[in-house]
Amino acid sequence: MNNPRRVNASLYIEWAKLHSQARFNLATSGVIPYPIADLPVTIEDIELSGPSSYGYEPLQQALARKCKVEPDSVVAAIGTSMANYIAMAAVLAQGDDAVIESPAYDPLIGIAGFLGANVKRFERRMDHGFLVEPDSVDGAVTKSTRLIVFTNLHNPTGALTDNETLLKIGEIARGVGARVLVDEVYLEALFDEAPLSSVHLGNEFIATGSLTKAYGLSGIRCGWILAEPDLAKRMWRLNDLFGNIPAHPAERLSVIALASLERISARAQALLKKNRVMIDRFLDSRDDLEVARPRFGTVIAPRVLRASADQLCELLREKYETSVVPGRYFDMPAHIRVGFGCNSEMLAGGLERLGAALDELGRRG
Repeated sequence: MNNPRRVNASLYIEWAKLHSQARFNLATSGVIPYPIADLPVTIEDIELSGPSSYGYEPLQQALARKCKVEPDSVVAAIGTSMANYIAMAAVLAQGDDAVIESPAYDPLIGIAGFLGANVKRFERRMDHGFLVEPDSVDGAVTKSTRLIVFTNLHNPTGALTDNETLLKIGEIARGVGARVLVDEVYLEALFDEAPLSSVHLGNEFIATGSLTKAYGLSGIRCGWILAEPDLAKRMWRLNDLFGNIPAHPAERLSVIALASLERISARAQALLKKNRVMIDRFLDSRDDLEVARPRFGTVIAPRVLRASADQLCELLREKYETSVVPGRYFDMPAHIRVGFGCNSEMLAGGLERLGAALDELGRRG
């Protein structure tokens, strides 16, 4: 399954910035923002400038402790988005093959195309729970493949890739001299049950992540790349062309947030536990949606069975003041992506309106 398109923008990100807002916003993919008032921070903790060259040392140490790696394997980045860009730019050259999952998070394809890579696709099938299947990956790999890319948890379905599968993907990559980039931003939503990062499985692995999705800390843009030290050093030098020196107040806030992560995690876990009950009850009540239900995460991607998914999204926005993500932005035109990391009152109202819109379309059909 190939997709050779070259793009210089992300259609999904454009839609999310310009068209996703609604009274009942179920298009978000992370936990509601954590208030700065609940962080143990004072004005004395924040400085406009500080000693940050190739990493702010307290942040490097904090991220290394969190990810259980050495500091020289950590590249701090401005969110997972920039982390993915730097990681891919450090590995891919013009004309290389990049093997990327389908369904996929749109910017991953856009980055590879922008870098001049030939984008090849491997399929994650709904009837197999959207799991990564090594044979499918192997079938897309060529002697020109330099990078295999996928998300774990999968964006947009929340499917988890286990270590046995990751090791098989690593073997495939080693066979052609490729690397494996695993975007692990949603893996944080496993909290205490989260496995070690894939980077611990071998030097061919590169992992990216951030504090955005699971913790409600998007505003401080605390992202990271984990890679073997020589590759990490190359990424730091490459970042000189893009980010150079990051915003120091954000670095300092990130250190404070990482030190408070247990309390921040408890808040997020309680919210997601409550909201998942609502999601499950809603799905149990619908025979016009089909979904592979993930155990973890903040999103689901049901297939709309008796109407057009785009028609449903349009009706939700125009009549019901509700937004979900059209699945076409993830190679899933018959699906929608629903986020449930919002506050519980918004989720309840949004699901009620989603049900009403589905009922209306069912009556029309």
